[in-house]
Amino acid sequence: MAPSVDSLADVPRIWLLRAAVAVVVLALLTPAAASYVTYEETSHQRGTLTSVADNETVVSIQGFHFEGEGSGKKPSGMVGVDRRAQTAWTFNGTTADWPVETANQSWWFYDVDRLPNGNLLVVNTFPGKTFVSEYDPDAGERVWGRLFPEMVDTHDVTQLSEHEIAIANMRNYDEEAGVSNDRVVIYNRTRDEITWEWRFRNHYAVDVAGGHSDDWTHVNDVDPVGEDRLLLSPRNFDQVIVVNRTTKAIEVQLGEDEDHAVLHEQHNPDYLDSADGTPTILVADSENDRVVEYALVEACERPADVEKAGNRLDCGWERVWSVGGEGQFNWPRDADRLPNGNTLVTDSLNHRVVEVTPRGEIVWEYYVGWGPYEAERGAVESDGPTMREQGVSGHQDVSGSAGLEPGTGNNTSLATWTRGMAAGTPLQGPVEDAAQRWAHVAPWIYPVWMSDWDFAYVVLAALFILVWSGYETYRRRGTIVAAVRR
Repeated sequence: MAPSVDSLADVPRIWLLRAAVAVVVLALLTPAAASYVTYEETSHQRGTLTSVADNETVVSIQGFHFEGEGSGKKPSGMVGVDRRAQTAWTFNGTTADWPVETANQSWWFYDVDRLPNGNLLVVNTFPGKTFVSEYDPDAGERVWGRLFPEMVDTHDVTQLSEHEIAIANMRNYDEEAGVSNDRVVIYNRTRDEITWEWRFRNHYAVDVAGGHSDDWTHVNDVDPVGEDRLLLSPRNFDQVIVVNRTTKAIEVQLGEDEDHAVLHEQHNPDYLDSADGTPTILVADSENDRVVEYALVEACERPADVEKAGNRLDCGWERVWSVGGEGQFNWPRDADRLPNGNTLVTDSLNHRVVEVTPRGEIVWEYYVGWGPYEAERGAVESDGPTMREQGVSGHQDVSGSAGLEPGTGNNTSLATWTRGMAAGTPLQGPVEDAAQRWAHVAPWIYPVWMSDWDFAYVVLAALFILVWSGYETYRRRGTIVAAVRR
């Protein structure tokens, strides 16, 4: 029998408030509990498919570990995906013979490149170490491997010849001297030695990106450009540069530190060779949630006051094309131009790889368990036609997703909903900044079975509990003080 009004009136008000708070907290936690109960084990699956790929796609999955402990719900690895976006093979490293103790699965997967022989050049990191290897996906085994115990963190290596690989060596910090030695090196496997080195501090002012730190440049990519130049991506400098191996001079620069309208902490740029010789760079503009293509329409010049300019170049770039943006991509970290003119995008925090047409339509989509880092298709490097050659320009929105993850298709994420609510109001700017930060940080915190909406409700429930606990402590402060004094 339901309690009467009179009986409720006899209940102390404080108990009614406590009951109301308990009901609110329970309601906020219910969606997360339901997600946990109904969660199915992490799996890879096909999304949209309206065009069959011309070759196998290999995806590296970064994974997650903290303080040496791996996460079984956010596992790292590689997956081979067939032309129809179905899983062909997987490799997560659990059966591999690693050169260091890995009982807790505390390894990450980063760059993966297809080699001329069909095998894969793979970069793994362990806490404080880098491991580079050649992996044969057909045999399911490693051909060779080399541990670099002095390289704390490496996201990219590139084979330059049968004997040489280029390595982007980030987080190379001398703590005693307070100096960053972030660099790019060429390592000769046959001779087992570094034969060439390029240090960022020799070419940049010390105050760039806030000054030297344990992660000053976060250089995350190195690729050859012709026979004697290298394309580098110092992420924390918000720029992409081309370095001459012989002179060690910076010859081309796209972007500038803190100029986020051009680039904002980008990943994995590609230098495209256009038919008319126009230098073109395709890049995943990660913090801006988009992929952009720039063409160099005016030659680079060094400012007259080099010291004041921080050793930068003035280059005449034109933004020819972009795709995605807030609410469409979430922290993309790789973009490759395919031979058919489409672009293969690794949409990291939407946990998928998509092939989009020049107009932004998704024709091939594949979801992974969590956090892909890079995708490579076939044996051909990213060297398809530029957008200028295809007669396409301007910004394109993404369309055609299967929407299997929050934030993809019409499956609205919390960040997208928040931006929409604040649009056109005085709060639009700060709300958009906060929403973007939430979208890029929160997925690293909450478990894989939880959505961003679930996590937001849990955070709100925790705030309710915290505030109410503070109130209860204040209300009973006299009793607490008396108990402490006894």
